[in-house]
Amino acid sequence: MSTTSPPVNSTRPPDAPKASSLPTHGHTGATTLVLAAFGAVYLLWGSTYLAMRVGIETIPPLMLAGLRHVTVGVLCYPLLRWKTGVRPTATHWKTTAVTGVLLLFVGNGGVCWSEQIVPSGITALLVSMVSLWLVIVDWLRPGGHRPVPKVLLGLFLGFGGVALLVGPAHLGGSERVDLRGVAVLVVACFAWACGSLYSKHGGMPGSPLLGVAMQGLVGGTVLLFAGLLSGEFHQFHLAAVSGRSWVALAYLVVFGSGIGFTSYLYILKKSTAARVATYALVNPVVALFLGWLIADETISLRTVIAAVIILTAVILVITAPHPASARKEDLEPIPAPGEV
Repeated sequence: MSTTSPPVNSTRPPDAPKASSLPTHGHTGATTLVLAAFGAVYLLWGSTYLAMRVGIETIPPLMLAGLRHVTVGVLCYPLLRWKTGVRPTATHWKTTAVTGVLLLFVGNGGVCWSEQIVPSGITALLVSMVSLWLVIVDWLRPGGHRPVPKVLLGLFLGFGGVALLVGPAHLGGSERVDLRGVAVLVVACFAWACGSLYSKHGGMPGSPLLGVAMQGLVGGTVLLFAGLLSGEFHQFHLAAVSGRSWVALAYLVVFGSGIGFTSYLYILKKSTAARVATYALVNPVVALFLGWLIADETISLRTVIAAVIILTAVILVITAPHPASARKEDLEPIPAPGEV
């Protein structure tokens, strides 16, 4: 006769659900937080393009971008040093200096400058092509990965969409986009792709937020210095800055860089890279809608067709299979230059 005691759950009725299948409040709360974070990345980052457009009404573009990032760096760096206990090394500072110049000065500064002559919605649409530039830069770098045919098709479509935006005048009853602004955005996206890949392999601090703060200190300072050299400080008059522009600057600091990037890091940990990458499709749509609704920007037939072509290209690139040799961190989506 066995002396083994009966299982603990032997008294559970046959039709009762197992404990592991019962919903928990904690799981529901976590799901809600993930959805809220996705919503923040979709809406807040999509709205940063309109905020930049409002900000440069009375604040010169390089100064606006510089004030934004220096503020983030000054406020966050000491707090994160204390909270994380991370002491940045010389390598960390070298990497953040290089990436601060590429990402914030050339990338974000270029986007901010271009919005003087390119509508905010179309700016966001062109910036979404940073995923295509990442493929090109990763292909050309030493030991890079050759794109699969699906990605090559995406590259062809993407640049075809850009050609449509700057193509024949009056096509579809609308003017073409200013070629100078498009050229600056192309350079900004290329620099962003270079800086993003460098940051992955160059040795960033263990805390991503601390790295952002360090980039803000360097990149923001370079932006302000460039504004000084370009004569923006002579054009800037504190008394002439409108309340709208001050609100836009505060919005970019708090919601674009603060809440938006924190939400992005959260969903990057809690969701799949494919789902996170969908922000690159949603942000241009949000920016186009807000530009039309609030800034009276025209959404022409040319813009709609180009948007369909470019976003199709982005879908092809972010859903394409990756080489087996690609490292995990290389597969993570990267914020675009108009957002961080």
